[in-house]
Amino acid sequence: MSQTPPSLRLSHTTLAVRDLDRMVAFYTEVLGFHVTNRGEPIPGGGSMAFISQDPDEHHQIVFVETAEPPSPEFMMLDHLAFRTGSLDDLRVIGDRLVAGGVTDVTPISHGNAWSLYFTDPEGNGLECFVDSPFHVAQPYADGLDLSSSDAEIESTTREKLTGLPEFQPVAEWKVAAAARFGSPSA
Repeated sequence: MSQTPPSLRLSHTTLAVRDLDRMVAFYTEVLGFHVTNRGEPIPGGGSMAFISQDPDEHHQIVFVETAEPPSPEFMMLDHLAFRTGSLDDLRVIGDRLVAGGVTDVTPISHGNAWSLYFTDPEGNGLECFVDSPFHVAQPYADGLDLSSSDAEIESTTREKLTGLPEFQPVAEWKVAAAARFGSPSA
């Protein structure tokens, strides 16, 4: 592999849970997290809750309610997520995955981030992503074409998000989240 891998920082984890309300109550009431969004069921998963203590992170943990353990083919449901710095970094990661023989790479736009989902050799779900300049209520998922330019990806994302619940610049969302969390503004 010729390209140097971009730096990755652990961002959040997504966990399959059996009792969503019980988990949300524990993490909010006992550990001091805040619910940033709750979502309707998604294909392959159940209701979702996004929680955080950090106004710079829309979610540090995502709970997805499921009666059965998730299928390893559906890595969006149970995974570790790593943040990188740019769409170019994401493209390099995508190229390295292909060169490394990874065949299950799924590019997704979450509106607030652009992501690649895949599994490691033992089937553990992984996500590498870069933040977008937008916030939109989660869950949100749409296709992502990394062969497009950065400007085209941003423009397409903005067009698709305009008018959706909570759509706003991410900087505005962070200031409001800091106030809700009782934290200094981002």
